[in-house]
Amino acid sequence: MTIYKNLLKNKPLLTVKENAREVVINLVSCMCDNTHTWTLKKNSDGDFKITTHSYAFRNFQTKATKDEIEWEADDGNWNVVFDMINSGTSQIRSVRSR
Repeated sequence: MTIYKNLLKNKPLLTVKENAREVVINLVSCMCDNTHTWTLKKNSDGDFKITTHSYAFRNFQTKATKDEIEWEADDGNWNVVFDMINSGTSQIRSVRSR
């Protein structure tokens, strides 16, 4: 079984520290179990901004827009954020926050 399929069947427990200023999300793609990293970091206004590093946001094909995910993160609705991210072609493997 691929890592991606295993994550679909057995979702990991994902937690974010309260009042986190940075959240790093590790993803596994449905294409050959390729791995990617997203970073959500608070800007000077205290709002989260997503960085998908060397990949375009659209490559992940989430059903939510970048703004929708950032707004949910701003409100601290992390389970909603995780569901939005998992709606695309990748599954979250792990989350770290500080």
